[in-house]
Amino acid sequence: MKAAVIVFPGSNCDRDVSVALEHATGAKPAMVWHRDSDLPPVDLIVVPGGFSYGDYLRSGAMAAKSPVMREVVARARAGVRVLGICNGFQILTEAGLLPGALMRNAGLKFICRTVDLRVENAESAFTSAFSKGQVVRFPVAHHDGNYFADSDTLAQIEDAGMVAFRYVAPGGVIDASGNPNGSANAIAGLFNETRTVLGMMPHPERAFEPLHGNTDGKALFDGLVEALS
Repeated sequence: MKAAVIVFPGSNCDRDVSVALEHATGAKPAMVWHRDSDLPPVDLIVVPGGFSYGDYLRSGAMAAKSPVMREVVARARAGVRVLGICNGFQILTEAGLLPGALMRNAGLKFICRTVDLRVENAESAFTSAFSKGQVVRFPVAHHDGNYFADSDTLAQIEDAGMVAFRYVAPGGVIDASGNPNGSANAIAGLFNETRTVLGMMPHPERAFEPLHGNTDGKALFDGLVEALS
């Protein structure tokens, strides 16, 4: 599996996800600067976390207009898998690759801790190494992770099985105590309709190896390698 990681001014998780991809694939991913207008032939594009352009204007709004994003959108529409993590999720919504928007956390505070997630759909390259209903733990670190969409869009998302992960309390129960940012329907990760694009606020690359204290995120990368190699 060949992968590329997009790098914006303000990215701070590009190296984290690069290391995870190198361990999973045995090869370093291409690191593509936001001003580049082309991408090498790859099977996976990752839009990493961070604070692109300092989160000025609106999180992800400026990055979504970067030259490289025109090619990312084109590749996504051609079926290349695209993974957006944290700020990457925000950028994918701003670029129109995923519905809805990410707003300020309900508590209006930056959140940095490990959360419980329930796998809602295991039928994708991103989630094939998980089981439906499995509870995993990934770190979050965001100020604008409150997923919002109007009621009609939420109904379409649910009907189409586009929810990849939900925030849950320990044990897998959906309630307010397990939702760190107030996201609608406790959505933590969202597919497009064809499940070739995934945006998620939690960081699987920060739960990849034992030194992280948690390896639940490794399955996401291993599943991608299995599906796309």
